[in-house]
Amino acid sequence: MKNIQLANSTILITGTAGFIGANLALELLKAQSPVHIIGIDNLNDYYDISIKEYRLKEIEKLAAKRPGSTWIFIEESIAEKQIITDVFKKYKPDIVVNLAAQAGVRYSISNPDAYIESNLIGFYNILEACRHSYDDGANGVEHLVYASSSSVYGSNKKVPYSTDDKVDNPVSLYAATKKSNELMAHAYAKLYNIPSTGLRFFTVYGPAGRPDMAYFGFTDKLLKGDTIQIFNYGNCKRDFTYVDDIVEGVKRVMQGPPEKRTGEDGLPIPPYAIYNIGNSNPENLLDFVDILQQELIRAEVLPSDYDFEAHKELVPMQPGDVPVTYAETSALERDFGFRPSTDLRTGLRKFAEWYKEFYRV
Repeated sequence: MKNIQLANSTILITGTAGFIGANLALELLKAQSPVHIIGIDNLNDYYDISIKEYRLKEIEKLAAKRPGSTWIFIEESIAEKQIITDVFKKYKPDIVVNLAAQAGVRYSISNPDAYIESNLIGFYNILEACRHSYDDGANGVEHLVYASSSSVYGSNKKVPYSTDDKVDNPVSLYAATKKSNELMAHAYAKLYNIPSTGLRFFTVYGPAGRPDMAYFGFTDKLLKGDTIQIFNYGNCKRDFTYVDDIVEGVKRVMQGPPEKRTGEDGLPIPPYAIYNIGNSNPENLLDFVDILQQELIRAEVLPSDYDFEAHKELVPMQPGDVPVTYAETSALERDFGFRPSTDLRTGLRKFAEWYKEFYRV
């Protein structure tokens, strides 16, 4: 596996105002000097735009302190083919990290158009631009890293989820678009020798995260005095991974593209890889919520005498939900030495402190 140096590279990150995208841009600016980051995001209103704007401001502030590094933000949709073509022509990215996508399983039932536009058409535009980056003998894109999702595993009963498992039975349109991304990337890797790596993300949490995620919603409800519902009577287990750990994993993967090799037929063996990226240490949902509540009291988001028991309701499983999901991540550990290290309390403490400050509780 060849090692790409990130310093002095031009890196295109799509979905840069998103949770993982913004944290990746911040980490690259902190750790690499100089680095040239092009961010693109359409700033849609799927959730509170003020959080996206906050993340972008944090990147701007840090970039201003990094002489030699550049940060350029483009407010556009990756579904606009001409925009993407122009961005690639003008900036000639060495590495592309495609994190722009319409997220959320439930929203894909009420608003399917957004998923087709961003996750299929948008990703196709990125692949086409990568393909043409090699035109006329140019060096082109050295590595395309893109977000897939643990939702591709659908209602697989076998845990932990392994990238060797069959994932041909998606149970949501969102999952189907993510599986499609993997198939499209494989075809382009085979046809045009584009080194590409897909990352199946598991539950990511942390400061300035997505408000549609459970821990964020729980916090909003507890603060209002509403009751939170904990499914399967609290016996759900999830692979919670702190955002800094995820970003470290992505950064390592960016530097190690799959090798370009020629097969016995004289044709390229697709330089293509898929990894699970998560904690591979599933936490009980009830424990997660209990620690969250303790940290919200500690950060003074909730009063010290808050009656947590009165605000939680243990309910049966939701249809279509699975009791345990977690990642089998030995391949990522083997190839990149990646192992998350942030424990739940530390991660939730940072979230609670951010929440207090951001919402001025």
